[in-house]
Amino acid sequence: MPYSLAIFDLDGTLVDSFPWFLRTINDVADRFGFRRVSDEDVEGLRHASTREILSRLEVPVWRLPAIARYARRLKGEAAAEISLFAGAEAMLQTLTENGVQLALVTSDSEDNARAKLGDAASLFQYFDCAASVFGKPAKFRRVIRRAGIEPSKVISIGDEVRDIEAARAVGIACGAVSWGYAAPAALQALAPDHMFTQMDEIADAVCRTPAKA
Repeated sequence: MPYSLAIFDLDGTLVDSFPWFLRTINDVADRFGFRRVSDEDVEGLRHASTREILSRLEVPVWRLPAIARYARRLKGEAAAEISLFAGAEAMLQTLTENGVQLALVTSDSEDNARAKLGDAASLFQYFDCAASVFGKPAKFRRVIRRAGIEPSKVISIGDEVRDIEAARAVGIACGAVSWGYAAPAALQALAPDHMFTQMDEIADAVCRTPAKA
C-alpha cells in the first residue's frame, strides 16, 4: 500500500525561507546574545546537526523559547517575501487527488504557515505548529493519532537532520529534500527512506512506493 498520510515541514521544504533566514539571523543573534553567522560559517552549519549548530553558535538553551517566539514574529512580518518553492502546490494537489492526507508540523505559527502556503493551505487536514527545536516527535505522534493512520503508512518529509531524527523516534518513514537548510550530504549520511532532489519526485514516492513496516 502507498503512504496514507504525509507530514510536511514548512521552511526549506515547501517554502523558500533560507534567504530570509540568512538576512535575519544576525539581528536575532545580537538581540539574544549568541554568535553572529559569517558568510564563511554558513556551509559548515548546513552540514551540522541541530545540537551542533546550537553549540557552535553558543545559543543559550534557556532562551530558545523566546528566540522562537521572536523569529515567528519576524516571519509573520516578512510573509510576503517568503514564497512556495516552484512545483510545491502542484505536488500537494497531486497527493490529495491520490487520497493522501496532508499534515503540517512546523516551528512556525499556524497563522504564518497559512499565509505562506496561500491557497495550498486548504489542502492540509492537520496543522500542528509552533514546534520547539526538539519537539517534533510529540507533534508527529499527535497528528498520527488524530488521523487514525498506522505508522507504517505515514511518511514525514523535511529538510533538516532533526526531521529525520523525529521520524525515526516515532517509527515512521522519512523523506529528505535536497533544496532546504541542511546540506544534502548531511541528510544522506542518515540514510533517509527517500532522498528527493526535485519536487515532483515526492508525489511519485508517496503515492507509489510501498511503506516500510
